[in-house]
Amino acid sequence: MEYLTTVELSERWYITSRRIGVLCAEGRIEGAIKKGKTWLIPSTVQKPADAIYKKTGGTE
Repeated sequence: MEYLTTVELSERWYITSRRIGVLCAEGRIEGAIKKGKTWLIPSTVQKPADAIYKKTGGTE
């Protein structure tokens, strides 16, 4: 299995490597493992939905 770092994945997903590190720490990126100070993320993983944007159930 091929792994990517947060920097490599940030170029692919167009978000900062810091944000990817936070997502890994929160357990939101499946299969991510921490090796020392570096997160190793499977190259086949899908970008998780952003929790900032929530669906509203009411009428607006």
